Amino acid sequence: MNVKPDTQAAVATGAEPRPLDADVLKRAIVEKLAYVVGKDPAHATVRDWSTALSMAVRDHVVDSWFEATRRGYTTHKKRVYYLSMEFLIGRLLNDAVANLQLEEAVRSAMTDLGLDYDTLVKQESDAALGNGGLGRLAACFLDSMSTVGIPAFGYGIRYEHGLFRQRFHDGWQVEEPEDWLVSGHVWEFERLEVAYPVKFGGHISFDSRGKTYWHAEETVLAVAYDTPIAGWKGRHVNTLRLWASKPVEVLDLRRFNHGDYVSAAEKGIRAETISRVLYPDDTTPEGKELRLKQEYFFTSASLQDLIRRYTSEFDDIRKLPEHVAIQMNDTHPAIAVAELMRLLADEHGLTFPEAFEITRKALSYTNHTLMPEALERWSTSLFRRVLPRHMQIIEWIDYHHLAEVQGRGVSVSLDAVRIIENGNEIKMGNLAFIGSRRVNGVSALHTELMKQTVFRDFHTLYPDRIVNQTNGITPRRWLYECNPGLRKLLLDTIGDAWVDDLERLSEVTPYATDASFREKFAAAKLANKVRLAAEIERRIGLKVDPTALFDVQIKRIHEYKRQLLNLLETIALYQAIRRTPGAEWTPRVKIFGGKAAPGYHMAKLIIKLGNDIARTINSDPIVGDRLKVAFLPNYNVSLAEVIIPAADLSEQISTAGMEASGTGNMKLALNGALTIGTLDGANVEIGQQVGPDNIYIFGLTADNVAEMRTRGYDSRATIEGDPVLKGVIDAIVAGEFSPDDHGRFHQIADRLWNTDWFLVTADFQAYFQRQRDVDHDFRDTARWTERAILNTANVGWFSSDRTIRGYAKDVWNVPTT
Repeated sequence: MNVKPDTQAAVATGAEPRPLDADVLKRAIVEKLAYVVGKDPAHATVRDWSTALSMAVRDHVVDSWFEATRRGYTTHKKRVYYLSMEFLIGRLLNDAVANLQLEEAVRSAMTDLGLDYDTLVKQESDAALGNGGLGRLAACFLDSMSTVGIPAFGYGIRYEHGLFRQRFHDGWQVEEPEDWLVSGHVWEFERLEVAYPVKFGGHISFDSRGKTYWHAEETVLAVAYDTPIAGWKGRHVNTLRLWASKPVEVLDLRRFNHGDYVSAAEKGIRAETISRVLYPDDTTPEGKELRLKQEYFFTSASLQDLIRRYTSEFDDIRKLPEHVAIQMNDTHPAIAVAELMRLLADEHGLTFPEAFEITRKALSYTNHTLMPEALERWSTSLFRRVLPRHMQIIEWIDYHHLAEVQGRGVSVSLDAVRIIENGNEIKMGNLAFIGSRRVNGVSALHTELMKQTVFRDFHTLYPDRIVNQTNGITPRRWLYECNPGLRKLLLDTIGDAWVDDLERLSEVTPYATDASFREKFAAAKLANKVRLAAEIERRIGLKVDPTALFDVQIKRIHEYKRQLLNLLETIALYQAIRRTPGAEWTPRVKIFGGKAAPGYHMAKLIIKLGNDIARTINSDPIVGDRLKVAFLPNYNVSLAEVIIPAADLSEQISTAGMEASGTGNMKLALNGALTIGTLDGANVEIGQQVGPDNIYIFGLTADNVAEMRTRGYDSRATIEGDPVLKGVIDAIVAGEFSPDDHGRFHQIADRLWNTDWFLVTADFQAYFQRQRDVDHDFRDTARWTERAILNTANVGWFSSDRTIRGYAKDVWNVPTT
């Protein structure tokens, strides 16, 4: 092995950190309060104490972090670098306390100091570094890579304001800046010495020897901020490195001294804009350019950083893939294909063929969607202007790849495997596929559909390149931490082996028919529902009955996820209750949460419809507590940690074939919610794990959807033939939920009548009938609880630890513990 001399002493592998008792911790907290926060205990605020506690716990994480870093350099293990636009890590204090098994000591120390630990946890802001499942998956993967002992870095952007803070004004979504960093982020370490130049624009020149020079028009600095991510029991700690964009030149002093104060700061403002907001509205040319700059910014900085780390250990850059595995999480970092080639060719003197071969061995790509609009495309004119050198490299890759395809004589569509389409657009999904060693889907169904649809011709060319890695979730955050009542019951019943071997939950299966265990399981669920009911009242002033069926749909608002189908069924149920209020109704609370992209008009209109429906139903004395609707604003990780343990029913009702996997479905099932859903994404595998009696499947399959779209679907005939559905749509059109503006939701009704691409009307009847099955079954409390237990017991396969071990074996070729 061509390794540079190592000056570090060898370090023992993955030992658990030293124990920490309450007295030692208490002294550390008081010291942090005084010497870091700068407060006397008599005058400290709750936030001050929270900061002091976090810093004391952080010290314990850092000890393991340093040890893991030294171990990585002494053993020269292959490292994984995970590139993602999002890392939805949530609050980290409780995560670190749980993973390091410090909860008993921390609670005791805080009680001695006259403080409540749970109150202190809530002082921490959610890190606004993501939007939905993509970012939460990346966070779960970081936790699992640390737990299974894979040396890894997560790379992303340190968004100053994140996505946005959502509030509702008269039922409409309003986006406000997220201020999560206003009080600092105690878990991060600023690395001012780790800064890389990232260039944009300009032109390219060549010298007499053919060496390429990129003369950039604009250069910004990517400055690193590191957050340690501890695995279970603190045996290994990895790094989340986020990049903040800073100006090379903070101030144009000449302009400032001439009184042009605004222009003097212009470059600095423009540079810092790159890391200011997650997913800027890209419906404008300026927004598109900013989005492209963001994607290149963090990808370039990350690749420069990992190459710097590699060359500090190894001499031969050609052996990079032997020691480095780079995972592109969706198409956002797909520019890594061209950027890695640029660095290898322009900075390290390799030829393009050599650089391309190394790149294709080092990179892998996770696809998260089959929707064409989500497989990013960039106009060649924008790309050439912002990244002229990369445009040249992509043209080279496209030309040589097409020549390779033609030389192989395989019957495929050349248009389907091009990167540059008609000279006008760059298809980033194709670039990612061509430049990767492995391409993975995120559920069994999704992976097969990838082979049959978006990457069909690529699969013909490279039949071994597409592999499946069904998504998973970390059991530490999504059961052990967020559901203390169920955690205690499981620990008392089967011990703690399940926390890092989640399939051990199957040991609970025999207890599903044990009356005493069922009673304790139901009590834990009720306690969670009481907690959520209090949160609903606190947030929106709505009182709900904790004994009602809690029916939950929490996810990004998008037409394919079909919150609209849920809302139509809500109206149908409301109308049925009003017709016969004395019938035997199962009390139900419909709980929604999720954000719509700022430029997504239809999604925002669906939110408004949901809030208008809620206002009407919740104020109707005839319906009373039989039905309530709660649309909770600003859905994030911390709110999910309250909702998920309380859910009885998990809504996973996307149009079949359009949800790649889902992870909310896994979290809810793990916490004892029964799923109602289509055969889409990981719902298929959840059904296989829990059995057909413990899940509510309805509606069209992916094959049905494809066939129906091919032959054409007459939604008008479906509506006319279903009096329940027609009555619902007629009520919307008549303005029953918008008396101040009868035409407000006509656009929604028109879409259902005339196009209905997402087949809401086609699945409505089946969905409505399945919901009535839910009503009936929920009334049998013992049987429902038994089925909830069987969901918890049988979804252990969906641990992200299992997923990461799959990546390690099938994609990255790295060992695990």
